[in-house]
Amino acid sequence: MDLSQAEAVADLVSASNAASHKLAISQLKGNFSSKLQMLRDQLLKITSLIELELDFSDQDVDFANREELLQLAKDIDSHISTLARSFEAGLAIKKGIPVAIIGKTNVGKSTLLNQLLHEDKAIVSDIHGTTRDVIEDTVDIHGITFRFIDTAGIRQTQDTVEQLGIERTYQKLEESSIIIWLFDQQPSEEELQSIHTQTEGKKLILVHNKYDLTPNIDIKEAIHISAKQGYNIEQLEEELYQVAGIPEITENDVIVTNARHYEALIHAHKSISRVINNLEENISGDLLSEDLRICLDQLADITGGQITSTEVLINIFSHFCVGK
Repeated sequence: MDLSQAEAVADLVSASNAASHKLAISQLKGNFSSKLQMLRDQLLKITSLIELELDFSDQDVDFANREELLQLAKDIDSHISTLARSFEAGLAIKKGIPVAIIGKTNVGKSTLLNQLLHEDKAIVSDIHGTTRDVIEDTVDIHGITFRFIDTAGIRQTQDTVEQLGIERTYQKLEESSIIIWLFDQQPSEEELQSIHTQTEGKKLILVHNKYDLTPNIDIKEAIHISAKQGYNIEQLEEELYQVAGIPEITENDVIVTNARHYEALIHAHKSISRVINNLEENISGDLLSEDLRICLDQLADITGGQITSTEVLINIFSHFCVGK
């Protein structure tokens, strides 16, 4: 068992949903380690060829040309980059996807939160400005954890405490991946444009609440619900799952969920990128060798080991006719 597999044991114990449980099982089984081993073997191959170029150039050795090395380095970088990019989904699966419920006062945000949580978590009142602080809780949808955030209603107010709550609303809007923007009246085109501007870069779901009372409201692409009556809540949950964009997880999938692994992969990507650039510029093998070793060390850090010069030499003598 290597270090990444040992870490998977802790992830398995702390798994809060089905998806994170499956990913921990996958890592514990060694699927992540196997991918890293494949990359390690390919990096050792390049490193060995470069070492041959540097140390055994006076002997009759058939070196790979720079184009072959460049393609191999690009393939390695592609795999490393794919693993690194998976961390965003992995973190969302492990920690929960933050979803902010935004809207004016008294549009039913707290009622919607209670419906989604299947419990009366937030105080519900007809009085405007009841919610003055952020309320958060989680629920699983199709094995994925969503962290719902009920926020203070947006309006002009002279109440200092309510103003602080509204400031936190905008803060949570920035921190959330998905925004549910709730309406109970027909918004103007200017208001809709402002919402799209404020949520740029976020995944936005427009929701028309109190559909049972205002069925004639027409908001393009909005989901029509009644939070109080529980109408169409399942459709909203399905939309949340689809918008989140998390693929169905199996126990064989390799998705990075550990921040330490992610940092190592980013450093490995930077070093192999330098190798690619130097190969394209036909730079000396000395610089290539240094960055290749950095990349190897970063990947080895994930599993808890280091690549030694002896391993490189063993790889050279086992794959190439040197000194015979």
